[in-house]
Amino acid sequence: MPVTEPYVEALAPNVHAFVQPDGGWCLNNAGFVGDGDESLLVDTAATERRARLLRGAVLDAGFAPPRTIVSTHHHGDHTYGNGVFLPEARIVGHENCRTEQLAAGHQLHLLWPRTDFGRVEITPPHLTYRDRLTLYVGETEVRVIHPGPAHTTGDSIVHLPRQGVVFTGDLVFHGGTPFLPMGSLAGSLRALDLLRALDAPVVVPGHGPVTDPSAYDATERYLRWVRELAAEGRAEGATPLETARRADLGEFAAWRESERLVANLHRAYAELDGLPEGHPLDAAAVFGDMAAMNGGVPVACHA
Repeated sequence: MPVTEPYVEALAPNVHAFVQPDGGWCLNNAGFVGDGDESLLVDTAATERRARLLRGAVLDAGFAPPRTIVSTHHHGDHTYGNGVFLPEARIVGHENCRTEQLAAGHQLHLLWPRTDFGRVEITPPHLTYRDRLTLYVGETEVRVIHPGPAHTTGDSIVHLPRQGVVFTGDLVFHGGTPFLPMGSLAGSLRALDLLRALDAPVVVPGHGPVTDPSAYDATERYLRWVRELAAEGRAEGATPLETARRADLGEFAAWRESERLVANLHRAYAELDGLPEGHPLDAAAVFGDMAAMNGGVPVACHA
């Protein structure tokens, strides 16, 4: 069995990543910034148990209990643990993150009814922003930036300019397959350009080990490949599932969750059809096709 217990990685003075290997479904990364007087979290976790491990890691580092949480997007693996940090913490996120989180509710329970998520209170952002927001944790400047529709329509990048650290949320899956059905392929490419422009040498992806800007190049190659694959399949009248099944994954074959290809093709087809970025897709069709790609078995939550 692979080790899936989280570990803490120091990135800069008073900046840490909370990494959950191996970064598969429901095993996201979080982070914390601060000191003994004040701290800020970037995301939480998919289960109450893992969120409590995160809280313990913050306290073990000598930090104060978090007063602020920045949610990089609404998905439950990044937000289900928010309630563990109430009532001390306020939640910050993009305005679409709040809307999407309220609409999703206990969505992970529906996808993975056998997973023990513990007590989960749906806790959306209390404070929302539209384009950019700057927070201060003591002397540490924390820039929160909306890249536009990408992984979802409510993504946030968390950038610490003085420390040279960026938390990408699920704009980057290091060693894992990107996941676009709730966002935009074209927007994800624009988001990578924005991340590059921040010029942060330390990159904390939404899933997978801490990395560097080379992860942007690998992600871009994948996204451009998906776009080309979709254009070919659509021109031939093939469905996303048919196109995915005959695709040669090449350099991306070793990435986790390869079944996400068909979900990404659904998004790419929608954009080729002229639908707006972030336009809702048929979730049953998307997840049904991923199950078909996964040998007829639904994808599994590993939290």
